[in-house]
Amino acid sequence: MNQMIRDKLELLPQRPGVYLMKGNKGEILYVGKAKILRNRVRSYFTGSHDRKTQALVSNICDFEYIVTDTVAEALILECNLIKQHTPPYNIMLRDDKTYPYIKLTNEPHPRLQIVRRVKRDGAKYFGPYPSATSAQATKRLLDRLYPLRKCKTLKKQVCLYYHIQQCLAPCVYTVDATEYQEMTKQITHFLSGGHQDVVRDLTAKMEAAAEALQFERASELRDLIRHIEQVMEEQKMTTADRVDRDVFGYAEEKGLLSIQVFYVRSGKVIERSVAIMPHYDEPLTDFMSYVEQFYHERADLPKEVLLPNGVPSEALAMVLDAKVIQPKRGAKRDLVDLACENARQALSDKIQLMEKNMDRTLGAVIELGNALAIEAPRRIEAFDNSNIQGADAVAAMVVFIDGKPAKSEYRKYKIKTVSGPDDYESMREVVRRRYTRLQREGKPLPDLIVIDGGRGQLAAALSVIEGELGLDVPVCGLAKDDKHRTSQLFFMDEEIPVALDRHSQAFYLLERIQDEVHRFAIEFHRQQRRKTGFASALDDIPGVGPERKKALLRKFGSLKAMADADLDEFRGLGIGDKLASEIVTHLRAVLNERNKNIRQDASSKAPLS
Repeated sequence: MNQMIRDKLELLPQRPGVYLMKGNKGEILYVGKAKILRNRVRSYFTGSHDRKTQALVSNICDFEYIVTDTVAEALILECNLIKQHTPPYNIMLRDDKTYPYIKLTNEPHPRLQIVRRVKRDGAKYFGPYPSATSAQATKRLLDRLYPLRKCKTLKKQVCLYYHIQQCLAPCVYTVDATEYQEMTKQITHFLSGGHQDVVRDLTAKMEAAAEALQFERASELRDLIRHIEQVMEEQKMTTADRVDRDVFGYAEEKGLLSIQVFYVRSGKVIERSVAIMPHYDEPLTDFMSYVEQFYHERADLPKEVLLPNGVPSEALAMVLDAKVIQPKRGAKRDLVDLACENARQALSDKIQLMEKNMDRTLGAVIELGNALAIEAPRRIEAFDNSNIQGADAVAAMVVFIDGKPAKSEYRKYKIKTVSGPDDYESMREVVRRRYTRLQREGKPLPDLIVIDGGRGQLAAALSVIEGELGLDVPVCGLAKDDKHRTSQLFFMDEEIPVALDRHSQAFYLLERIQDEVHRFAIEFHRQQRRKTGFASALDDIPGVGPERKKALLRKFGSLKAMADADLDEFRGLGIGDKLASEIVTHLRAVLNERNKNIRQDASSKAPLS
């Protein structure tokens, strides 16, 4: 702790507010709120901390604070500052997922919509629904039951919806406001759990139609009843009071925080979400920071928010227009306990998957090191070239750290010094450029270099790495079989391939590396080809610019079709006979030369008699 921080700690007020921890470049590392700024900020620089908090404290070089009148004001300010600065050590609500709602608009002629944002616009919102599919199915059902208007703006004449009795056609006919009020009341009742009343009414109508021998109408009503029951099927988890509430639970282990949310609407658990992220402050503090950001600037608030017992929720209760409850017994406590149990299970699964993945990747790295008789290559750099007959020649490098791709460290290279299809010289160039730069900048070298190719490409890379640069870095080459699969592993200048079980983790790691570097090189080569794809024989003709070239290719489709065309066919493009004649003459010469070269290549490859 530097002297400036010591002096500023002595000046901290005993008032609520927000503090901003800063790094050595003035960047904001962490934003927090406090009931008493003096106590909270000083706690970071006194006593012992766990490894995560110590990582934050070790990077703090300065801090600022903003005093507020209340803790509630501090909460709102904290959320705004986190949203503005996105500090790396804050728990942030990165999941922007929004759930669909059914909106009954507040208009003279109301309509139903699927929306993902709840606004304070006087409309009625129902949901959220677990998916857009379920929301759409419910809306289609309501459209069949209640003939509200469907179009965004009123048309000049009636449409199909009027003829199939799904719209009252306010565009043409006058609709009494009381009729809309009655439909609005029925839709609200239906979506609030009263669909069973609609089912009973339809069942009575179906039975009456059947008694009157109107079997087609009875069949339609039967299908509609089944559809309602299917769409509005009750959830297994319900509460009798039909109250909208969000239920939170959390768990913490090994520096990870797992937060589970149950969305209860009309007494039914319709959806859940889980977020797992690293945290740096106390678990209770970071959990509440997540919950506070969860509701920041949200209009679709439930009536109740249920939280685990013991979390500091006073500030949230002050600013939230909903009851914030920490239930101690009963069904609500059971829901919170269930959310916590789900959070623990999700976190346990996450940690076990991470450990298995770490065992698999690090195990492969260790196994590869043993096979090559070197230290475990924690950092591997792999190279591959790509070109078509020397055109648009490129190379690519990928990096694997502890058996995993580090995509931020991938590099692309345009081959600059090689003419024609020379893979060996291309490999020498890119290896030279890569490791000359690392030497010049004093950066660490990889533990293993992988060359996508057999002995030839490996020898080319070694001639630069050992011969020119004098580097002592292990280098291996990966050859493929006739089915383009990883086949043999060559190491340094050894003549015999390294024996490696095809079903070993080390072999799978090399296969992944080779596939990845090949994919990356091909992808870069295709990008270059797309950039140069318009280059053609037309570029050598004066008077044919980019726009005229595009027009010619659109009309004729190929150079051969242009060369065989009559001069009259060019006139529709605004090209005179003189320029058209020059185009045809030039293209015929180019195509003849290409055909000649193809015949010469074919004769040179013919077997000797």
